[in-house]
Amino acid sequence: MSHLTNIEVFLLLSVLKVAVVLVITLMAVAYTVLLERKLLGRIQNRWGPSRVGPFGLLQPLVDGAKLFLKEDMMPLAVERPLYILAPILALGCALVSIAVVPFGAVTRVHGVDLFQIANVNIGLLVILGITSIGVYGITLSGWSSNNKYSLLGSLRSTAQVISYELALGLSLVGVVLRAQSLNLRVIVDSQSAHGMLSWNFFGGLQFVGFFIYLMAAYAETNRAPFDLPEAETELVAGYNTEYSSMKFAMFFMSEYANMITVSCLATLLFFGGASSPFGHLIPAFGGAVVQAILPVFWFVAKVFGFLFLYIWVRATLPRFRYDQLMGFGWKFLLPLAMANIIATSFILAMRG
Repeated sequence: MSHLTNIEVFLLLSVLKVAVVLVITLMAVAYTVLLERKLLGRIQNRWGPSRVGPFGLLQPLVDGAKLFLKEDMMPLAVERPLYILAPILALGCALVSIAVVPFGAVTRVHGVDLFQIANVNIGLLVILGITSIGVYGITLSGWSSNNKYSLLGSLRSTAQVISYELALGLSLVGVVLRAQSLNLRVIVDSQSAHGMLSWNFFGGLQFVGFFIYLMAAYAETNRAPFDLPEAETELVAGYNTEYSSMKFAMFFMSEYANMITVSCLATLLFFGGASSPFGHLIPAFGGAVVQAILPVFWFVAKVFGFLFLYIWVRATLPRFRYDQLMGFGWKFLLPLAMANIIATSFILAMRG
C-alpha cells in the first residue's frame, strides 16, 4: 500500500511539475514579446507599450485577449486538415523541447527532480530532433494556405533550416567531445568546477563553436537578420499570411518559445547552465531553499542575456538577401564548424 502511495506521490509531483513549467514557459513567451517591444522602443528613442497597467506590464494579457477574441477567418481554398494542423505542430514542438532542459541544480523530492522534467541520456539529440520537426509546421502552413506568398515563405524556411541545421549540429560536436556525453545534465556538470574558467566558451575554447551556434540559431528561429521566411517587404507576412486569430498567435508563440529554447541551450552548452560563474570559489551560504533557488537565478539571468542579445541584433542589423543567407551557411559556417571539430579533437588528443 505504501508502495502505491509513493507511485501516486511521484505521479502527482510529475504532473504538477509539467503544469508549472508549461505555465512559466507561456508567461515567459508573453513577456519576451513585451521585453522586445520595450527594448526596441528604447533603442529607437521611444517608450514602447506604456498604457496598459504599470509600465505597460499588462500589455501581453491584452494582446492575448485581442488575438483570442478576433474572428478566425479561413479561406475557402485551403487544405483544411493541414491548415489547422500546421500551427499546432509548430507550437507543440516549440513547447515540448523545454522538457529536457535542466534549469536548476538537482533537487529531489520523493524521487522527483524539481528542476528538470525529463533527464534523458540523449537530451541534446532530443532537442535537436524536436526543433527540426517544427519546420514541418511552417512548411505545411505555406502549402495548405494555397497562397503564393505563403508557399514562397515556407519554401524559404525549409531551405534555410536544412542549410543551417547542419552547421548548428556540427558546432555542438566540440562540446560533446569535451563532456563525453549527450546528457544535458552531464554537460552542465562538466563546466561547474571552476566557474567561468570551466565554461566551454572560456576554458573549453569553444568560442568559435558558440559563434557558429549563435548564427545558425538565429537562422533556425527565423529571426533578424535571417527572417527571410516572413520578409514583409517581399512576401506580405510569409508563411502565416492566411492565418488569423489564435492560429496566427500559435505561430507567433512558437517563434518566441523557440527563442527561449535556443537561449536555454546556449546557456547549458557554452555558459555552464545553472552553475555559478564563481564556481566553488565562494563558499555555500544560506539554507537548503537558497541553495536550490540560486542556480535557477543564474540560469534565468544567462537566458535573459541571450534574449536581450536577440532583440539587440534585431534592432541593429538589416535583413540579409536570400542568396547571401544561403551562401553564408554553406560557404562559411559549415567549413568553419568542420574546422572547429578538427581543432577540438586535436587539442583533446594532445591533452589525453
